[in-house]
Amino acid sequence: MQITQYTNEVIKELNRAASLISEETAQSLVDRIMKAEKIFVAGAGRSGLMMRAFAMRMMHMGLQVYVVGESVTPGLAEADLLIIGSGSGETKSLLSMASKAKSLGAGVAIATVNPESSIGLLADIVIQIPALSKDTSDGGLTSIQPMGSLFEQSLLLLFDSIILQMMDKLNLDSSAMFGKHANLE
Repeated sequence: MQITQYTNEVIKELNRAASLISEETAQSLVDRIMKAEKIFVAGAGRSGLMMRAFAMRMMHMGLQVYVVGESVTPGLAEADLLIIGSGSGETKSLLSMASKAKSLGAGVAIATVNPESSIGLLADIVIQIPALSKDTSDGGLTSIQPMGSLFEQSLLLLFDSIILQMMDKLNLDSSAMFGKHANLE
């Protein structure tokens, strides 16, 4: 298969996954983000990179957003929200973060393949992404992509779409956000 054929197959997979994400649940995450005093994001591996991309866009919108584990990340409080990206929903370090956030009275949201996971059961908002996690080999889903690639790409697209929804609600456009873009170069 040629590279452009692979690309077209990946796009078909992403279209299928995107069409199965609950609009109602995604909208509830938008509403919760808009109410949060501070937003914290967490993920491991490539999912963590997608969460960082989401945090960057929220920062461009002027929101108080932090990546868990960075040295400048403040403490989490009751009015805050922790958003986790985890295909399995079972990553021990992320489960520990979710448990701590709940014990402090903060909101917890997760985007995951497995809504019945340990983190999914703790979370206030669970967005199921119909894809394979890196260790999934059954469930009737198929992908030409290795491991969790479809989940990670779907995570990025979902969060970019959430950004677009929030831009509409806040009456922001790209030029307004560009003013918050890094300019130290």
